[in-house]
Amino acid sequence: MEAKKIRSTFIEFFQSKQHHYVPSSPIVVKNDPTLMFTNAGMNQFKDAFLGNEIAKYSRVANSQKCLRVSGKHNDLEEVGVDTYHHTMFEMLGNWSFGDYFKKEAIEWAWELLTEVYGLDKDRLYVSVFQGDAGDNLGMDQEAYDLWKAIVPEDRIIMGSKKDNFWEMGDVGPCGPCSEIHVDLRSDAERALVAGKDLVNNDHEQVIEIWNLVFMQFNRVSDGSLKPLPATHVDTGMGFERLVRAIQHKSSNYDTDLFAPFLAALAKKSGKVYGEDLPTDIAFRVIVDHIRAISFTIADGQLPSNNKAGYVIRRILRRAVRYGYTFLGFQEPFLYELTSLIADNFGDIFPEVRQQQEFIAKVIFEEETSFLRTLDNGLKILDQIKSELSAKGENVIPGKTAFELYDTFGFPLDLTSLIARESGLSLDEKGFALEMEAQKTRSRAASESETGDWVLVNEDNGVEFVGYDFLKAHAQIIKYRVISDKKGDKYQIVLDKTPFYAESGGQVGDTGLLISETETVKVIDTKKENDLIVHFVEKLPTNPEAKFGAEVDAEKRFLTENNHTATHLLQAALKEVLGDHIQQRGSLVNQNLLRFDFSHFSKLTDSEIAKVEDIVNDKIRQNIALSEQRNVPIEEAKKQGATALFGEKYGDFVRVITFDKEFSVELCGGTHVPQTSKIGLFKIISEASSASGVRRIEAITAKAAEEYFRKQENLVKEIQELLKNPKDLMKSIEALLQERNDLKKEIDALHLEKASGVKVELLKQFVAGEGINTLIAQVELPNADSLKKLAYELKNEIANAFVILAAKVDDKPQIAVIIDEELIASKNLNAGQIVRELAKEIQGGGGGQAFFATAGGKNLAGLENVVVKARELYL
Repeated sequence: MEAKKIRSTFIEFFQSKQHHYVPSSPIVVKNDPTLMFTNAGMNQFKDAFLGNEIAKYSRVANSQKCLRVSGKHNDLEEVGVDTYHHTMFEMLGNWSFGDYFKKEAIEWAWELLTEVYGLDKDRLYVSVFQGDAGDNLGMDQEAYDLWKAIVPEDRIIMGSKKDNFWEMGDVGPCGPCSEIHVDLRSDAERALVAGKDLVNNDHEQVIEIWNLVFMQFNRVSDGSLKPLPATHVDTGMGFERLVRAIQHKSSNYDTDLFAPFLAALAKKSGKVYGEDLPTDIAFRVIVDHIRAISFTIADGQLPSNNKAGYVIRRILRRAVRYGYTFLGFQEPFLYELTSLIADNFGDIFPEVRQQQEFIAKVIFEEETSFLRTLDNGLKILDQIKSELSAKGENVIPGKTAFELYDTFGFPLDLTSLIARESGLSLDEKGFALEMEAQKTRSRAASESETGDWVLVNEDNGVEFVGYDFLKAHAQIIKYRVISDKKGDKYQIVLDKTPFYAESGGQVGDTGLLISETETVKVIDTKKENDLIVHFVEKLPTNPEAKFGAEVDAEKRFLTENNHTATHLLQAALKEVLGDHIQQRGSLVNQNLLRFDFSHFSKLTDSEIAKVEDIVNDKIRQNIALSEQRNVPIEEAKKQGATALFGEKYGDFVRVITFDKEFSVELCGGTHVPQTSKIGLFKIISEASSASGVRRIEAITAKAAEEYFRKQENLVKEIQELLKNPKDLMKSIEALLQERNDLKKEIDALHLEKASGVKVELLKQFVAGEGINTLIAQVELPNADSLKKLAYELKNEIANAFVILAAKVDDKPQIAVIIDEELIASKNLNAGQIVRELAKEIQGGGGGQAFFATAGGKNLAGLENVVVKARELYL
């Protein structure tokens, strides 16, 4: 059975059991501070498990895109080394929200695996939670009895808390689980050792394929377990492992999910998969990682140096590094595999097909950049090896390796590999200490402690009224304290709120909570999953009081100007640049709007002017807002509404329209009632923000008026400085010409002075055996003169060894230049020499073996530089 058929069979089976099919949520998590990536199928249903919302359907099934490369669930280091772990994988799952429980979950799982998929019952084992004294939990007797009615008791395994109690994090929904394991070994191997003895022992052929989690508890911050309001079922089956079992393969990578990628990689590299372990690991790493990279980019997360973006960049660089080291790829290659991603996954996940060209371009840019990093790192390593050799040492210090990793992005394993090839070793313990020190600093900077929710009033859900009102009467449902090194802050949930929670790029509202006895400032509003959370610096004295919730109206109005202008901007960009424009991020606040979009070239001045003209024309047209709430998603699509990749939309959406022929978008943010409220729109910058992504920043309304006022005042000031000429441009051009003429005269004088210095220095060389040495203190007009002088001296004197201590623009600089013949014959290295001498001027520097420079802070130290150099080299 092909993988596509296996997936569709799973969905159809549970639809026959009255489950509603729900598309996968994005792989990049938003509005959940506890998660960076979706790491399990249940993530999108967390609020239903916690009781924060009522589930739309009591029974659900889907195939969820998951990524496990950070936090508690981190499989990155196992990927490629074994044959069954992955970074990105699909999780097939079925859920019950307060409907069926253990009996149906267990019976249906067995029915699907054995009767529908036809797996050999004799190869299957099941496990049951044995209980845990620390949590005061007994054995899951109910699950045991249900399994005993299906399988022989010798196939039921008692599992510890580690293996059979599922928790998604330190806090949150959890419960006992039953795992189903499959033994894929040959009959001969099975005859020697029972599969039961290999379950949960990291055997590559005896693997877990399905986990049936019975959600009964909520783990709170003090570590205790509280019963959930209702019991739920959350199952997760690794799609890649299931396909392997059904297709009778010994490795996930041998299935038709990966075979096309391995074949393409083998063809391009000229190497054969299955003949050499290091090469095989490289094959597996690359074909796994290209899926993770492609799916996260498709969901809107671009590689970067921060948070989720850094994780994706790390995965990408890991793949490039394996290709570079083991498959001989010294040019970009990963991007070529994106067409296979589109072909093989585009049906179930259309976003990878729709964005295939964009994904390929982003990956190509990242590969190109990192291959340059590798090249630069290799040069730095050569310099390090040379310095170690000069000292008679053979161990690369851990601190040096960490600097290569942290500053230049050079992987530790590649540093280690190159070290071994050069007969060197690497202080990996020292590296680990440096890494841990950095993590400690990072944790200290961001560490916070979140308390449990304290219920104040009955929780019947939260009503958001902010589209229609800026004030509301409200009561506090619950609150909790957030503690960090800056002190305590509080989060409050209201039963009714006009405060817009940060989402879709629009910042959260601020304002006031007013009771009869006090006023409390709301300093921010955010979403946590689907919960609207208000941040306050102090807790109301009486949380049970009734409050007036009032939004800061001016901030909201200015923010709405910028949000609506963002919609107009996106439509204008499509009109000017083409339909390939897709939003890749945005920020909308009271001061400005920032809009990131897919485009691979800088906008010309003409294109920017056209975009501005279109937006301002729409503002002058005074187009009224058309807002449609609770529109069926399919109806919204028929209207041509623009949706964002990476956003999770429900069955019903909100549609924002400003002229149905111009701007129709799915949007949850707030907007002006008519475009004329915006007043004026001005783009203030356009630049690259990431590979294949441009960023526009713009201002509206009062900010735009102030911008033009400042520009006008600036022109007036320039006119006054130039004595109010009739033609301002001609006066400025004449001034610039005069400046250029004077600069040429000054450069000529500098050259003449430097030439005079050179003549004097040529007389000061000291002849030695096969070497001519010059150590001198000079004064020069600029750094270019110093470099030029050093090269000219080297070119005019054979076997030259020159050290110049220079006063340049009242700052100390050192230049060292050495004839190439002397580097080996006299064991001289300009980089090493200049670093040592730079200590005298409280500075540092470096360069190549034949030429290096340094700068510093202590001008008086130049004399010491000359003295020290003469002691060492004359």
